[in-house]
Amino acid sequence: MAITEFHTKVLSPGFGIEAHNFPLKPDTLDQSARLIEDLIKKHGFLVIRKSGLTDETHIALARHLGELDDVKPYNKAGRINRLQYDELFDVGNIEADGSIVDPKSSRAQAGLGNALFHVDSSFNPRRAGYSLLLAHELPPKGTGGSTEFCDTRAAWDDLDEDMRAELIEKDYVACHSILHSKKLAAPEHFADIEPADYPMGRHKLVQKHDSSGRMNLYLAMHIHHIENLAPEASKALFEKLFDHATQEKYRVVVEWEDVGDMVVWDNTCTMHRAMGGEFAYRLFLGFFVEETTIRDGWRQRFRAPFASKTHVTSTVADRQAIREFATGYLGIYRNGQDSGTCSRQTSRS
Repeated sequence: MAITEFHTKVLSPGFGIEAHNFPLKPDTLDQSARLIEDLIKKHGFLVIRKSGLTDETHIALARHLGELDDVKPYNKAGRINRLQYDELFDVGNIEADGSIVDPKSSRAQAGLGNALFHVDSSFNPRRAGYSLLLAHELPPKGTGGSTEFCDTRAAWDDLDEDMRAELIEKDYVACHSILHSKKLAAPEHFADIEPADYPMGRHKLVQKHDSSGRMNLYLAMHIHHIENLAPEASKALFEKLFDHATQEKYRVVVEWEDVGDMVVWDNTCTMHRAMGGEFAYRLFLGFFVEETTIRDGWRQRFRAPFASKTHVTSTVADRQAIREFATGYLGIYRNGQDSGTCSRQTSRS
């Protein structure tokens, strides 16, 4: 069946594009996926307004883009998946019983890290490629819930020539930790967790983006340290690059307008963050979006080992839920094909 006509609007020069009447019929999903790939190759992320997708067609579309991740490793941390399919990640603020998440709960505290610029699953040996975020329930307009994206290809392009030459010559590898970013966002809640004692994903700091051929800064607040640098030098380099890449000129905010809106992005050339808002603190406002993430094939070309250390054992009784949360994430790494260690360094603060 032929693809029907749709309309697009560029959100920022070279970064971000919005589509209306985008073709997502069940019998044309493969063609739709190829269109999505072409648009994202150039623009980094695609906003599809009123997609009309169900859980089933959401997953079906994602499968046309690659191999899917699932939530089972996270459920090992004690979290109940209230959704029917393990391929769907529940990233809203609604509990399994339908109530609004308590802002003081472990789940809410763990979710604060989503407000920091990051890429999905860089803390894994095999990182995420595309992510597809679909709105099911939205807070009232003006109460927050937006998602912000950052163009890390343009950020690379604008680095001065000497810095680009140094980064290419040094070929730095950064160690990414989910617990590091969560501890940065909620330091008191994660006070008993030392990220350096847990597995970390290792990824090159500067990479060539596969589909576009452009160079890219692979940054995220998951980065705990950069290998083969002293802690002070690692912190300074990360902060210099991160501050550069998150300048206003590289950022675009996406407002969720209607149930059925979807955003698809490429984690290998963009960062993103949840912007929060008033809805997060008013218990009667629900926010429910589902996400699918697609594994990236880049590991086939850079088989980076990852840290595999014994996790911290705490004797503080009221931190049991946090220990279970951290241990649950280890299930992600036990399925990895590579092994090794990251050089241990203290957390960046």
